[in-house]
Amino acid sequence: MTDWISVCAVTDIPVLGSRRVARVRGPQVALFRTADDRVHALLDRCPHKAGPLSQGIVFGNAVACPLHNWTIALDNGCAREPDEGRTPVFRVKVEAGVVMLDRQELDTVGIDLPPVQAGPCTRVAC
Repeated sequence: MTDWISVCAVTDIPVLGSRRVARVRGPQVALFRTADDRVHALLDRCPHKAGPLSQGIVFGNAVACPLHNWTIALDNGCAREPDEGRTPVFRVKVEAGVVMLDRQELDTVGIDLPPVQAGPCTRVAC
């Protein structure tokens, strides 16, 4: 039996936007909300260069990676052609406006990958 845990309300995720879910180990999980209020969850890591998908642009049923514009399908995590690769997907359940994720998947999927380091860059003196 699946152990679902509540992570947020659907309304906490902006339409055509995202929200991140922190985990004890591994990269964060990115929740995405489409224009028709469907919620998807992917590892917050592009298969190309580990870009933070949560910072990408959501359109239709996909997200564009903010680093190199790879398009990642929200339903299966696959990069769209001509690109190749896959980002791990997490099962999502929505009940009464509450988004839930599978605890076992949160504890095991992609935990061996280092977290994405996103944010301001540090300049190195020459």
